[in-house]
Amino acid sequence: MSQNPPNLRPDLAPRATLDDTSRPGQPKIGMVSLGCPKALVDSERILTRLRAEGYAISPDYTGAEAVIVNTCGFLDSAKAESLEAIGEALKENGKVIVTGCLGAEPDYITGVHPKVLAVTGPQQFEQVLDAVHMAVPPQPDPFVDLLPPAGIKLTPRHFSYLKISEGCNHKCKFCIIPDMRGKLASRPAHAILRETEKLLESGVREILMISQDTSAYGIDRKHDLSPWKGREVRAHITDLTREMGQMVKQAEGWLRLHYVYPYPHVRDLIPLMADGLALPYLDIPFQHGHPDVLKRMARPAASARTLDEIAAWRAACPEIVLRSTFIVGYPGETEAEFQYLLDWMDEAQLDRVGCFQYENVAGARSNDLPDHVAPELKQERWNRFMEKAQAISEAKLAAKVGTLQQVIVDGVDAEGATCRTRADAPEIDGNLFIDEGFENLSPGDMVTVEVDEASDYDLWGRQV
Repeated sequence: MSQNPPNLRPDLAPRATLDDTSRPGQPKIGMVSLGCPKALVDSERILTRLRAEGYAISPDYTGAEAVIVNTCGFLDSAKAESLEAIGEALKENGKVIVTGCLGAEPDYITGVHPKVLAVTGPQQFEQVLDAVHMAVPPQPDPFVDLLPPAGIKLTPRHFSYLKISEGCNHKCKFCIIPDMRGKLASRPAHAILRETEKLLESGVREILMISQDTSAYGIDRKHDLSPWKGREVRAHITDLTREMGQMVKQAEGWLRLHYVYPYPHVRDLIPLMADGLALPYLDIPFQHGHPDVLKRMARPAASARTLDEIAAWRAACPEIVLRSTFIVGYPGETEAEFQYLLDWMDEAQLDRVGCFQYENVAGARSNDLPDHVAPELKQERWNRFMEKAQAISEAKLAAKVGTLQQVIVDGVDAEGATCRTRADAPEIDGNLFIDEGFENLSPGDMVTVEVDEASDYDLWGRQV
């Protein structure tokens, strides 16, 4: 699970991204969205449908006639957070509808919170709408209930997540996402390209391509052809990235790829980055470096020579930025295997890194593996891993002092502008701060900055 940005939890959908105006008598619904960006896209889809049916979207509990809580159930800690959010919504509002990944376990939810109105599982959008209709009947007025062209968005207006598929075909032993969200189900290429077009027309400057397994896009469709503007586009990640990239580049925006597994055909994406059709940025969940640990995880591409792949990517596109997540303390992880991971990190020199301590998840096959690592040892290994990652990040950012960087402005207040470089995804990576000469900037602006200071994870600079 990845944490939402602060303004999405525990508050409802942020005021900055919602039209808080409503007509007299218009029913209002609130939304609490937890978990990963993929869940955030589901929340946006639900709110868009509700808005089209005549509901207003409330930015707080007190103004809402009912509240939807979109939950995360990936880890036990995420389940606890979801239960806490449901309890808070019940206390503050009283009428609560639960959906999302934890909704796949309705008895678990109602056992703790029996007063919820309804519990629906992930992607059960129609059931969510039915529950809302029962709790708060719609009162549509087609003459005044206008829907924004790009739908309701819970992100700032200048960037948006675009989900290209649902589900996953892998059976990683620590993961229950396929059980909750099903097998891979890719969207038709033309539907994705149409959404890309609508987002760009609405003023989005950065599109973040997401799914459970982005590089597997189209496998379930046998890479079928889809009609688009008088020609046909193949449902394949390379073709899709090329088509989306051409549209985004023409709009002078950014296209960023997330959740890309290190399959051999990822090499075909790198020239597109070198040509400016996608940002030179890959978010690849390696999870570990030792092949034996990866085999115990049942990870796809467990036998891949990942260091060789990384070297090939950098040879084709020297400016590429690599982000990844790792698990330490996986059952059976020996000190030698962990040290192998640290040595792997020394050689890989990844730019952005996140790390989790392994924890059991109800229903995961890894729970039954032998030789679970003691909690204090997991913490000690996490500390050592993050110390290594921090040192690598510090050195890489220090090398950027004195360079010119294109940045996108995320926010401006009295103290300065908060920006991101091409190497930084929202919420999970670092920032570049401008604390002088920022008064002319607005969110969504793209400007050039000279970097004059660096820390472990962030940069500072001045507009040029």
